[in-house]
Amino acid sequence: MSLPRIAITVGEPAGIGPDIVLAIAQQHWPAELVAITDPSFMRDRAAQLGIPVSIAEYDANRPIKEHSPGTLPVATIPLSAPVQPGKPDPTNAACVVTTLQRAVEGCQSGEFQGMVTAPVQKSVINDGGIPFSGHTEFLAQATNTEQVVMLLASGNLRVALATTHLPLQAVPSAITPTLLESVIQILHSDLQGKFGITSPRISVLGLNPHAGEGGHLGREEIDVIIPVLDALRKEGMYLNGPLPADTAFNAEIRAETDAYLAMYHDQGLPVLKFAGFGEAVNVTLGLPVVRTSVDHGTALTLAGTGDAKPDSLQTAITLTIQLSEESD
Repeated sequence: MSLPRIAITVGEPAGIGPDIVLAIAQQHWPAELVAITDPSFMRDRAAQLGIPVSIAEYDANRPIKEHSPGTLPVATIPLSAPVQPGKPDPTNAACVVTTLQRAVEGCQSGEFQGMVTAPVQKSVINDGGIPFSGHTEFLAQATNTEQVVMLLASGNLRVALATTHLPLQAVPSAITPTLLESVIQILHSDLQGKFGITSPRISVLGLNPHAGEGGHLGREEIDVIIPVLDALRKEGMYLNGPLPADTAFNAEIRAETDAYLAMYHDQGLPVLKFAGFGEAVNVTLGLPVVRTSVDHGTALTLAGTGDAKPDSLQTAITLTIQLSEESD
């Protein structure tokens, strides 16, 4: 198995992304880690945190080697303005987006075998005049991918989303037979191809309380979800549901489930984040590249203090290495 080279974007420079990247650089990794950022800025943040690290310009022509603790190769994307921890500057928005573009292009060309993203401040990017609704949507557009699926994983608990960043009132109309079929097919395919699960067992949550209770609490299950599940079962998929969301995560069902599919963002993710907040990983399925992310935000009040925990980033890197190997 060849050694992977993993791109890491540090996200919002005024947030904790740079801090946790510097923290994981102190560890040994069975992969080459390449931070995509401004090296001068990273040296300044390392000095502020008291972290000894040797930051050098990344050379794509050198043979891939395992990460050596206390070093950090950097693919340079210069910042436009000085950074003060905890105080984002929209002037740097274009630089933040450029780091993402550099990472995804490197993955598409085969230069990188996967990418890991630290958190961005979406509002600041928009304030900088760049329309940006999130990493997932940006990467879908950058790779010309029509449909992607957000999945969060914590240990053996995996929760995928049929819809992501939508107002709750917009969710029912968004869950069409076409969307649901596409999402389930992507989830099933990537559980096989990226996670190495030969026969994935997927538990699908209903949209309404009690999964509609036979139509008395809503007809989305009867009119949309059940017909899609029945059609895909005929193709050989193992699909359990639609299940009432309030009981779907009990121990008995979890033992028979490789991944859950929730209908909307706050239906499934509170359970997962309660089970492993700070240790969960966000994985974008359906992309032609391997991409993971931390499960937390920029935590501006912690930036530059030394109190930010790198646990989620550690888990994201570990999973990216595993997924890159499965994809070989």
